[in-house]
Amino acid sequence: MTATLDRTTAAARVSIARCLRFELVKLAAQWRIRLLVLACWLAPAVFVAAVSQQDSLPVDTLFGRWMNTSGWAGSLVLLGFAGTYALPLLTSVVAGDVFAAEDRLGTWRHVLVAIRSPRRIFAAKALASVAVVVVLLIGLAVSGIAGGLLAVGNEPLVGLDGHLLSAGDAAAQTLLAWLSVLAPTLALAAVGLLGSVALGRSPMGLLLPAAFALVMQLAQVVPVPIAVRFALPGFGFGSWTGLFTSPAELGPVLIGIAVSLGWAVVATGLAYRLFLRRDFTNLSYDGAGRRALSAGVVPLAGLLAVSIGLCAVAVPAVGSGITRDKVQDSVATAFSHLYRMQTRQLNRPAVTEEQLRTTAACTKAGGTGPQEGPGNDWRCIVTWHLPGADAAGTAIYQLNATADGRYVADGDGPKEVNGYFLVRTPLGDTPNPLWQIDGTVDLLPTTPKG
Repeated sequence: MTATLDRTTAAARVSIARCLRFELVKLAAQWRIRLLVLACWLAPAVFVAAVSQQDSLPVDTLFGRWMNTSGWAGSLVLLGFAGTYALPLLTSVVAGDVFAAEDRLGTWRHVLVAIRSPRRIFAAKALASVAVVVVLLIGLAVSGIAGGLLAVGNEPLVGLDGHLLSAGDAAAQTLLAWLSVLAPTLALAAVGLLGSVALGRSPMGLLLPAAFALVMQLAQVVPVPIAVRFALPGFGFGSWTGLFTSPAELGPVLIGIAVSLGWAVVATGLAYRLFLRRDFTNLSYDGAGRRALSAGVVPLAGLLAVSIGLCAVAVPAVGSGITRDKVQDSVATAFSHLYRMQTRQLNRPAVTEEQLRTTAACTKAGGTGPQEGPGNDWRCIVTWHLPGADAAGTAIYQLNATADGRYVADGDGPKEVNGYFLVRTPLGDTPNPLWQIDGTVDLLPTTPKG
């Protein structure tokens, strides 16, 4: 009798490793997962390489104008696209369906008989889905980087404040940028797990991560208080831009990672709680119903409120975070760096930022109303000095600043400085670095740059 009980107990114990391997095999057997893996590891390289060789570049995207001068720019263009569209869809297909698939196929009884532990079933499915999502993310990063390097080469990259990053620095910052979006991706995957558990075979579970990401993206482009912006995990998909300034703006990056990990832990915990409370003997189960609201949506709303409160305490700032002083500092710094680049292109005598003594005077809406916040009605007059010249140089820029702190400054003359897309150099026509300036404003309280 004792021997029989021991054999039964031993048979009931299935290790997490075996459960995880079982779930990975099931996921890998699905044709759509295989197609996604293939697409993520091949398509970005083809896209980046093809676009980098074109004369018409996506200048309306961050780093798009530098795709044919640095192999690292294409990967960053891809990263911006992935955070907005690709990663939410990928997490929906993988994490949003990992539990619901068993409901549709009616295979829960087979899984329970084989594993005999709901806790291990949940852990195996959660780990397997996260592993697949990470493989897809790594594929996007590796493929995009490879395509850019093969098409253009390991060349220096112009940062978002105009300073030139060496090839080594560009490589390190690009890898860190891709690594930083892992946390918000895990947050979306956790929301997908919660939707898959709570909504059962309903297709809404599959769409939940994408819908959640869409709401977060909308919140990032409209004027909301800084605490609200930082409290959403979607902020982590764009905070990596601070890595490409000098000095790097690490505060938003770390806040985005911390908030995203908090959302990932809470959403996974809620999914785990719902899964353990499920009645697997009910063959007509079609989601947690009202319990999904009380055990899923309400706690997430509470988490958002807590996150906003913590961010409000940790970030002593009000309003949009985009002020006139910050815009002026950012534009002047970027102009100084890019003016030196144009000087080298034209084989003019070298100057330093200290010699240029660049300043910017910016106004919003013609100087009427509050001189802060996003909008396309910023106008800046940049002034600089050249050694030995009595008169100062001036240039005009029209700025379009978005709510997340990014801006594009369009040159509005004089034509020999920023009026044309190309400048004529001894080696031929080349893109004018001063024609348009991509920049970013740190939303956190900062001291003016010297």
